[in-house]
Amino acid sequence: MQVKSRHHLRSDVVSDIETAVADRLGVTLEGDAYERVEFEESDWEVVLVDGSPEIAYFDEEPFLTVRGANVYEPSQRIVTVDAGAVSFVSDGADVMRPGITEADELIEPDDLVLIAEESHGKILAVGRARVDGDDMAGSEGKVVDSLHHVGDDLYSFSG
Repeated sequence: MQVKSRHHLRSDVVSDIETAVADRLGVTLEGDAYERVEFEESDWEVVLVDGSPEIAYFDEEPFLTVRGANVYEPSQRIVTVDAGAVSFVSDGADVMRPGITEADELIEPDDLVLIAEESHGKILAVGRARVDGDDMAGSEGKVVDSLHHVGDDLYSFSG
């Protein structure tokens, strides 16, 4: 991905990002330098925390990237999938009910969520919930739209 612009963020913007991420995911960002990066031929906007792409904007909403989520280990808005779903989710597939083993019951439709694998708890993707967390597990239907996943251009971006 070709960088279009890159600039340091003011302290009030950093504070807003830190608050949003803490409220949504229960994590405290730890960084000294925050830079916003925009790309030439992509809608991605990324915030580098000390040079690492840990935050991205999804529909103007700051949220952890897959890399960021695996650094900070969030405690909220997590949807866990079984081993059978891992390869599909890692390739960018939307999440289907049969693959879900657990979901944060506080998730509401349209919330950004993190998709974790069951055995080690590693984050595989970021998605947008279609249903409430307590309605995610079941026998059929798509419940999370994939927005960013392991191996996509954003994941591969190194800052």
